[in-house]
Amino acid sequence: METVPVFGRVDRVVSEKLELLAKATQRSRSFLIGEAIKAYVDEQAWQIETIEKGIELVNQGKCASDEKVRKMFAIFGYGLP
Repeated sequence: METVPVFGRVDRVVSEKLELLAKATQRSRSFLIGEAIKAYVDEQAWQIETIEKGIELVNQGKCASDEKVRKMFAIFGYGLP
């Protein structure tokens, strides 16, 4: 995997916590920052992809009717207005 430099600023408290975490885990700050950014980007990308798929399904008319949703909620003991 090729890496590229990325620069940014963080709150001093976050930086201090990062330093403590790096020492405790015997990992570099750079490694931990990379892992944190990767986790954030992966999660956000997944959410956007899931939302876009949902919108596509709605646009295709592939969604449950109000009545079907009410029946499913009722099965689990939840009444909808």
